[in-house]
Amino acid sequence: MLTPEIQAAFVGILNEELKMATGCTEPIALAYCAAKMRQILGAEPEKIRAEVSGNILKNVKSVIVPNTGGLKGTKAAIAAGVVAGDADRELQVISSVDKARHPAIAAYSENTPIEIVCPDTPHLLDIQLTGWAGEHWATVRIADHHNNIVYIEKDGKIQLEKALDDTTGNGEEADRSLLSLPNILAFANEVDLSLVKDLLERQLRCNSAIAEEGLKNSWGANIGSTLLQEYGDDIKFEARAWAAAGSDARMSGCEMPVVIVSGSGNQGITASMPVYRYAKHLGVSEEKMYRALIVSDLVTCYQKAGIGVLSAYCGAISAGVGAGAAIAYLQGADEKAIGHTIINAVAILSGTICDGAKPSCAAKIAESVDAGILGYKMYLSGNNFQPGDGIIGGDLHDTVVNVGVLAKEGMRGTDRTILKIMTQ
Repeated sequence: MLTPEIQAAFVGILNEELKMATGCTEPIALAYCAAKMRQILGAEPEKIRAEVSGNILKNVKSVIVPNTGGLKGTKAAIAAGVVAGDADRELQVISSVDKARHPAIAAYSENTPIEIVCPDTPHLLDIQLTGWAGEHWATVRIADHHNNIVYIEKDGKIQLEKALDDTTGNGEEADRSLLSLPNILAFANEVDLSLVKDLLERQLRCNSAIAEEGLKNSWGANIGSTLLQEYGDDIKFEARAWAAAGSDARMSGCEMPVVIVSGSGNQGITASMPVYRYAKHLGVSEEKMYRALIVSDLVTCYQKAGIGVLSAYCGAISAGVGAGAAIAYLQGADEKAIGHTIINAVAILSGTICDGAKPSCAAKIAESVDAGILGYKMYLSGNNFQPGDGIIGGDLHDTVVNVGVLAKEGMRGTDRTILKIMTQ
C-alpha cells in the first residue's frame, strides 16, 4: 500500500536523482567546482591547487571532457570550468561552451600551474580547489555528491561551511531508508504519474537521443552498434545495444546531455534504455512504460544506497539489475518474481570492478543488462540462486545489504590497488 510518507520520499528521491548532466559526472563535478571557485575569486586563477579523492582521479583519467576539443584528464576539466564554465548551471556547467573557446581551454590547461594531490579522505567523492589571483585566493569544496558544495572561503573569510561526518553528509534530503521492493512496487503501481512524469519523459528523451547517436556514428569502442550488427534485432540484444551505445558516445566526449541516476550518466542510461526498448517491443501503454521506469530507477537507488555514489564496485551492475527488474515488471511479474530476478542478477556479476570511466564501460553495461534479463529468465524456468550461494543473503534485503558491505568495506583495498595501477 502506498502511504503519503512513501510517496513523498520517493518523489523526492526521483527529483534528487534524475538530474541533467553533460559529460561524465566526475570531470563535470571538477569543472563545476572550478567555475564556482573562479566566480568566488572574481578572476581566472594564476595557479591552482587541486585536492581530489582517488575515485575522482580514477574516473577522470581516461574520459574525454565534452566541449574542450577532445581533451582528457583532471587539468582539462578544471581548465574548462575556469575558462568557460557557468557555475549557475551546475552539472551542465560546460554544456554551452562555444568551439571558439577550445583553444583558450587548452592553453590554460597547458600554461597554468595546476598542482594535483590525492589526500587521505574518508569521502570517496571529494574535490577541493584553491585558486590564487594577485593578492586574493578562494577555496571551494564539493563532497559526496557531484553538485554538493560544502565549503567556500575567500581571502580567509568563510562564506559557506556544511558539517560533514566521516562517511555521510551527502547532501540528500529525501528519506532513502524507506527503499524496499514492496514499497517500490507500491509506489510504481499507485503513484499519480503527474507527480513524476516530466522527470521520466526527460530521462527517456535525453537518454534515447544519445543512444541513437551512439548507434548512428562511431564513438568509443562501438559496443552498441557491434551488438546490433552481430546479433540482429533480438530484443535481448537490442536492449543491451541501446544502453551500451549511450555510453559509447558519452565516454568519448559526446556533448549531448543525459539524465543521471545515482550520480552517474552511465547508470541513468542503463536504467532507462533497456526498459524503453522492451516497452516498445511488447507494445505496452505509455503509462505501463513509465511505471516500469520508476521500478528500474528506484531499484537502482535501493542498491546504491548501501554502496555509495563512488566505489570499486561497478555502478552499471546496479543499474542493469534495476533494468532487469523493470523488464520483469513489464511482463507482469509479481513481487516474488521481481525479487528473485534482482537476487539472480546480483549474483551473476557481483564484484565487477570499476576501473574508471572510459570506453569499456559500455561493454560492462551490456553485460549488466544481460544479467538483469537472465535473472528473470532463470526465475521463469524455476532456477534461482539460493541463500548462502556466495554473497546471496536470506532474502532480497539481506542480499542488497551484503552488496553494500562488499562494495563499501570489502573492496576498499581493491579500490586502492586499481588507483595505483592506473597512476603508475
